[in-house]
Amino acid sequence: MAEDILINVTPFETRVAIVEQGAVQELHMERSIQRGHVGNLYLGKVVRVLPGMQSAFVDIGLERAAFIHVADLRQNRAERTTGGTLTPIEKLLFEGQSLMVQVIKDPLGTKGARLSTQVSIAGRMLVYLPHEPHVGISQKIESEEERNALRERVTKLMPEGEAGGFIVRTQAEGASDEELAADLSYLRILWGRIQAKAKSQPAPSMLYTDLTLEQRVLRDMVSPDTGAILVDSRATTQRLIDWAETFTPSVKDRISHYSGERPLFDTANVDEEIARALSRRVDLKSGGYLIIDQTEALTTVDVNTGGFVGGRNFDDTIFKTNLEAAVAIARQLRLRNLGGIIILDFIDMDDAGHRSAVLAELNKALSKDRTRMTVSGFSQLGLVEMTRKRTRDSLAHQLCEPCPTCQSRGHVRTPRTLCYEILREILRESRQFNPKEFRVLASQAVVDLFLEEESAHLAMLGDFVGKPITLEVENGYSQEQYDIVLI
Repeated sequence: MAEDILINVTPFETRVAIVEQGAVQELHMERSIQRGHVGNLYLGKVVRVLPGMQSAFVDIGLERAAFIHVADLRQNRAERTTGGTLTPIEKLLFEGQSLMVQVIKDPLGTKGARLSTQVSIAGRMLVYLPHEPHVGISQKIESEEERNALRERVTKLMPEGEAGGFIVRTQAEGASDEELAADLSYLRILWGRIQAKAKSQPAPSMLYTDLTLEQRVLRDMVSPDTGAILVDSRATTQRLIDWAETFTPSVKDRISHYSGERPLFDTANVDEEIARALSRRVDLKSGGYLIIDQTEALTTVDVNTGGFVGGRNFDDTIFKTNLEAAVAIARQLRLRNLGGIIILDFIDMDDAGHRSAVLAELNKALSKDRTRMTVSGFSQLGLVEMTRKRTRDSLAHQLCEPCPTCQSRGHVRTPRTLCYEILREILRESRQFNPKEFRVLASQAVVDLFLEEESAHLAMLGDFVGKPITLEVENGYSQEQYDIVLI
């Protein structure tokens, strides 16, 4: 099915929506003051080696030191793929050492960026591997005949004595030798410039910045199924056309400037979709719904029948809800950019055939995803465990921050709980101080409860401590905020 790509450009932010049949499938955004770092190359300085964790911290000039694991060092590449013994990190790195590294994961939360010394530089049809002398083929190219033909063609185009290698991307299917040669030449020249810069720059310093979001869209996301590429900035449209003319000529004719009266994203209700993607609950057309909870360790998706009773019997209702949920889950993973460990709790099914059908539907829906993932079958507890590669923050982490009221717990203490906490605090203060009066500053809900249902307890405490206790509403306080002033 044809996908349209909508690119909304402002001076402060660029947003990209991939729309299929009127529904938003993916969202990408990049803010001018917080561009992602994945793909960037740096000349870093090792600041600390941790033999106990077989890791090291590397200063690459970002706010937090970046992190590299022993398995991501180029010297251990062969051992990692063959299952051999890795060379300990303390024998490969030392403090103060300069090191060319590439960011493979952006900083997430309190964690610094994840690094690798196995450099790869992506072009339109090829990925250049300066330190890997072989030619690999994208797994998405399934035809063995096509894979062998592409490998042979790229190998012939490589210069004599080439020390590096290439991965042939999916976009190379149907490409001419001239197009492959142009991409190969561009990547080798770019690598030469990076090496020259590394020899002349001090550590830490940036050696190479990946393309802007809109350029990465043309390079990575455009496929034969892509329809129109609409951009609402005339200047950006022209820049993309010029860039495409050089690097992706086949894409050039699909790029056009959107000049409609309605904002571009309004034509596909993208902003409404973003608001829904920040909610825990996702309603299904049948009446069922999903509950999606994202935690530090993993993401859980719970499937519920809700008000759906459309099946011939209860088992049929469950089966149809789970089938619909499988498609919706795949879309939500892309839309929200959820990564890491993901646990799917489908409604329990006794029929093994139903479970197989739901798993097949899930895998079919996930096959559209560009991100690498693994899916296991149903566990003994009836859960489906899967992983999805995480390279950047999820949509919620990009757009939201922890709630200052509930401290990101997802709930607040009740007014009654706060009342009893205040009473205990007054009793504690009365044993240390001897004020004339205790004045309680709290939210309206807490004060109302003290004046009504908890008035007897407040009066009893006043008699016990022998001091008056007065109440005052602070409209600016959240429900959990309060102060006890000694007068």
